[in-house]
Amino acid sequence: MGGHVAVCSACGTEHVLYHSCGHRACPQCGRGATTAWLAKQRELLLPVPYFHVVFTLPAELRRLVRAHQKVLVSVLFQAAFEALSTLAADPHYLGADIGALAVLHTSSRTLEWHPHVHMLVPGGGLAPDGRTWRSARRRRNGEPYLVPVKAVAERYRGRFLALARRALPGVHVPDVPWGKKWVVFAKPTVQGADKVLEYLGRYIHKTAISDGAIVAFDERSVTFRYRDSRDHRMKTMTLGPDEFLRRFLQHVLPRGLHRVRAFGLLHPAHRHTLRRLQLLLQSGTKAPVEPARPPRRRCPHCKNGELFTLYTISPAACIELATAAQPCAIRSARAPPATMTASA
Repeated sequence: MGGHVAVCSACGTEHVLYHSCGHRACPQCGRGATTAWLAKQRELLLPVPYFHVVFTLPAELRRLVRAHQKVLVSVLFQAAFEALSTLAADPHYLGADIGALAVLHTSSRTLEWHPHVHMLVPGGGLAPDGRTWRSARRRRNGEPYLVPVKAVAERYRGRFLALARRALPGVHVPDVPWGKKWVVFAKPTVQGADKVLEYLGRYIHKTAISDGAIVAFDERSVTFRYRDSRDHRMKTMTLGPDEFLRRFLQHVLPRGLHRVRAFGLLHPAHRHTLRRLQLLLQSGTKAPVEPARPPRRRCPHCKNGELFTLYTISPAACIELATAAQPCAIRSARAPPATMTASA
């Protein structure tokens, strides 16, 4: 499909960036759609603290979800939000209707099948009168607090198993031992909801791994880097081509299955209510909340500069680069080869 060479405005490093095919799993083609999605979601942010909530599944159920993705992925979304919204509606905690923006992740850092849901949840909700905003409580140290995660995890467990058995009659849904924890993670977005949106946006139009994470490949192996969650260090893993493709392709979702869902106040059906809440909450602030600038294409080498195109590369030259060097390799050449054309 061709490509282009871009240079960093800060460090001057040149990068080979390949064009691609338009497939929903392609990491190159999804950038424009991701930028548009982020801009739209930023317009809908409320001027309140937000929470980042993650719902995971025990290992005993992951293979079942893999075999029945079209049914159980929806069950996973529904069970997660119902568990959270039910406790939030309890007057003992919040006593209000909440909303959530949920994004499905299916891979671990080593590309194993690990379905889990990330939610961006406003720190508060709409009171039963439909006109009053109730803010989330705060702990003694001043940190915002929504609902207890242990109680959410227990309710989430019950809802998922019940909904899964109802959705798959005749299919054995294994009983997970009560001692097995259903991990639910929740914390306030200290750096702001916009940072969490950027994190979630990376996975909406990209599948499992980016081109830049692939360190080397040949006909016998593929080597990629990942961050080990146990010690938070960058490491590399080498797999055979068949195993690498197997791990990658299992994260390409079936046609018609969406990674992003909106619930409660953030559902499109409640868009007018959300706009009213924005006006109501901004009137109590010193200044209106301005939408953040769309993310620019940053240099993966220095993380600061912005990439600008130098010249384009023909498909034939891309094949030569991909077979002779590394994918998305950092280049030091200053003059384009004969098979490359200068870009305006």
